[in-house]
Amino acid sequence: MGADRVGGARRKSARAVAYIACGVVVLAGCASMPDSGDLRGVESTPRQDTQVRVFAMPPQEDASQAEIVQGFLEALTSDDPNFKTARMYLTAKAARNWQPELSTTVLADGPSTEAVRAPGGQEDTDTFTYTLTGDQVATVDARQAYAPADGRYSRRVHLTKDAKSGQWRIDALPQGVVMGSSDFQRNYMSVNKYYFASNTSAGSTSEPIAVADPVFVRRRVDPMTQMVRSLLNGPTSWLGPVVRSSFPTGTALRKGVTSLTPDDQNKLTVPLNQRASRVGLVRCNEMATQILYTLQTMTPTVDKVELQASNGAQLCVLRESDAKDLAAHGPIRHPGYLYFLDDKHRLVRISSEGRGTHADPVPGALGTGDKQLRSVAVSRDEETAAGVGLDGKSLYVGSLVSGASLGDPVLTSQGKTEDDRLTAPSWDAQGDLWVADRDPKNPRLLLLQKGAGQPVPVETLGLDGRIESVRVAADGVRIALVVEKNGKRSLFIGRIQRSGATGEQPVVSVLELRSATPDLEEITAMSWAGDSRLVVVGREQEGVLQMRYVQVDGSTPEGPAPAALTGVKEIAASEDDKLPLVAYSEDGIVRLPTGAQWQKVVKTGSAPVYPG
Repeated sequence: MGADRVGGARRKSARAVAYIACGVVVLAGCASMPDSGDLRGVESTPRQDTQVRVFAMPPQEDASQAEIVQGFLEALTSDDPNFKTARMYLTAKAARNWQPELSTTVLADGPSTEAVRAPGGQEDTDTFTYTLTGDQVATVDARQAYAPADGRYSRRVHLTKDAKSGQWRIDALPQGVVMGSSDFQRNYMSVNKYYFASNTSAGSTSEPIAVADPVFVRRRVDPMTQMVRSLLNGPTSWLGPVVRSSFPTGTALRKGVTSLTPDDQNKLTVPLNQRASRVGLVRCNEMATQILYTLQTMTPTVDKVELQASNGAQLCVLRESDAKDLAAHGPIRHPGYLYFLDDKHRLVRISSEGRGTHADPVPGALGTGDKQLRSVAVSRDEETAAGVGLDGKSLYVGSLVSGASLGDPVLTSQGKTEDDRLTAPSWDAQGDLWVADRDPKNPRLLLLQKGAGQPVPVETLGLDGRIESVRVAADGVRIALVVEKNGKRSLFIGRIQRSGATGEQPVVSVLELRSATPDLEEITAMSWAGDSRLVVVGREQEGVLQMRYVQVDGSTPEGPAPAALTGVKEIAASEDDKLPLVAYSEDGIVRLPTGAQWQKVVKTGSAPVYPG
């Protein structure tokens, strides 16, 4: 088959999209279309205010093939809950078989349409084919998980003319939906649903740790109910192997429940099916905790959750304040201090709240200056610290208690230069210490249980390059790695899996590494800055150095980037988003309180870190 491209001016079309804002319906005319040919690089609807609801219009009488295709693409970007209007552009059979929830493909611009001609110029007057094309940006799968994508998108839709009505309709099309990036940003929002880490707990306690699982839901199509349904359906496939849900398998909303709305006391009642009707109180409270954490970013806020059995009986009621006592969420504990190295290369600290600029040496040997350091990490309970010596060769671990001594190195690299030795270390939620050895002859990722003993080699299946930086998330099941290959430094997120019998050396693996910054060529610094968010410093190809937030799934979170800062060398953030961002720049140690500009802490200092 060949393809014709018809250019020229577009004629006015009767196609329109309805916008509803503040209770007023506004009709916005769309670009007109020729009866055949292509429509190149046109967003089906422009970026709108997030409070504006968009409803597509049904097909008009005697609409042309091109108008049917474009009208269908516009309907995909509307706020129609079940894509009812979009199905009006399909034949009855195609409407039954089409499953829009299977995937969403995001293109840089709206999909272009191209009429496909039959070979030899022979035309079937009752059928027609269009090719949808564009440059891929991302995909969202059936579990609503986002993943960056690239390459060319090309799919076909086939139209037929109904024998009785004489109207054109689409009778064959790809599953899922497709739209441009600006339509995707207007229609979808990223939310975290929460499960529990299956192989970690908070420090020495048995308290489960809540793990954020980011997904995308339609912004104005009852997002609260969407989020609860997504939570009940289980975790995304990438996170699934390392988390558990307290909801019994098969749990769903009670049959007939189509929408969930909190009452005027901010209590949300969630009626469940038979699968959840026999859970005990402890498990039910965990289930309610998952819902509360999942809905905590919603407006109106949900303060209390009541779970009901299939017969309407109350299973449990849980307040948000009680949920915090059932599962650790975000930082294991509120950090008391910000730590960094002073001009004597010793470990010092100041209040994490951003009060004052006077730094005191930490208690213990790492604060004396007897052992000069180049990088540090403080355990999440702030009782122990690890430091890499000034030459990058040795890793020391010491107690943050007055009078505590420092023993021999717990790890030594054989790399010949400083840049071929140890990275900065990082502590996980269980009190284990992570570090990478960059020795070209023996590059490896290592774990020291409780910061001591024989280092455990960590399997890094699929790793292509050398690890330059390591940061473990507060949940203990995800790890961020800056990996260098051929002079390019990229940020990857991996899943931490552990196995092995109690008392034996564990088998630890980092699996399914995925890029979190596909458009950045060089990552120079990074830190966790929330349950599913990191702050990174890097540059695009031939671009300038910039600081921005990224999601673990590779998407860009809503909201502004941090205020610009020149000469950034290192960055530190806490999973507690109330604490200021801190950086080591050409101005020394600086911090960024919420709603303010960068403020100098000390002129001389380096390697700022929060616990973790």
